[in-house]
Amino acid sequence: MEYGKIRAMISGGGTGGHIFPAISIADRLKAVNPGNEILFVGAEGRMEMEKVPAAGYTIKGLSIAGLQRKLTPGNILRNIKLPWMLIRSVKDAASLIDGFKPDVVIGVGGYASAPLLYAAQRKGVPTLIQEQNGFAGLTNKILGKRAGKICVAYEGMERFFPEDRIVLTGNPIRQEVASVNSSMRDEAIGFYGLNPERRHILIIGGSLGSKTLNDAMCRWIEKGCPGGENADVLWQCGKYYKKGIDSFMASHKNCVNVKYSDFIKRMDLAYAAADVTVSRSGASSISEICAARKAAVLVPSPNVAEDHQTHNAMALVRKGAAMMVRDCDAAETLMDTALALAKDSVKLAVMEKNAGAMAMTEASTLIVNEVYKLTGNVQ
Repeated sequence: MEYGKIRAMISGGGTGGHIFPAISIADRLKAVNPGNEILFVGAEGRMEMEKVPAAGYTIKGLSIAGLQRKLTPGNILRNIKLPWMLIRSVKDAASLIDGFKPDVVIGVGGYASAPLLYAAQRKGVPTLIQEQNGFAGLTNKILGKRAGKICVAYEGMERFFPEDRIVLTGNPIRQEVASVNSSMRDEAIGFYGLNPERRHILIIGGSLGSKTLNDAMCRWIEKGCPGGENADVLWQCGKYYKKGIDSFMASHKNCVNVKYSDFIKRMDLAYAAADVTVSRSGASSISEICAARKAAVLVPSPNVAEDHQTHNAMALVRKGAAMMVRDCDAAETLMDTALALAKDSVKLAVMEKNAGAMAMTEASTLIVNEVYKLTGNVQ
């Protein structure tokens, strides 16, 4: 396949689970033709406004926010403002389209993608939606009716989208994670200063951190880290929680085998070192866990649309590739579950094999091929 030069706009963000896949697609677009021009569109004040330029791409921000699901007085006021913010952001998105003149617009999820996709569809610009979850959100279901292609990570998505436009591609992941293998284990253990004689548990709550996972860790540490004598824990607590965790750890120095940080930059080495991964079940996390072939204990977030994280987790549980702990049970049972799994070599091997069988590591390539089919600029 020969790839001509195209101009693409990519939108989505709010969390690393949307940003990293978007960057992966952009990287692949640049790989197939270095002359391709790419403009990102995100939400002002969100992490994409920092992460995308750090990856070498230009981004424009829209004044848009997501629906606040917890109905506090402050959130109710924010929700009241949403219709006006949406109208303004659609107008701003239309202006960006007029200025950049894209051949295609790609939406990867997150509320910033809705205005751009809607404006593009009204202007007749081809659009592609990358639906990461096993249960499609309302915005994508609506916009999917007019999208040229919908790239999905799970089977059975015809209940949400027109079947003739669905392509099973998997979710784009960071290339370094797709390259994780057992030969990296010694390097990873040395990099993080772990004990090679112990089992290693990796705890990741997403780019922003997870209060539930952090609370479960703190509860376990308060109890004296029971059952953790032969385990090291590598814990990503998230930047929003780092200061509080610093204070907590300063007064709880009994668990010397716990290493924590706000953000893990070398996720390839973190996965390579891990025997068990404890994680939320966002789409990107699920895809990376499978690509790295890791046994996992998943704790779906209850604070997401349509409970899609439970659907994501159950896709692995049904295949024997993961275990699931409910959010409400995590404080009492999460670490016991993870430690018991880490000690079970037979179960670990089975779960690792099953997770690897579910991996789809060529998602970015498949999605870019569909992008080109939409533009017609391919031979």
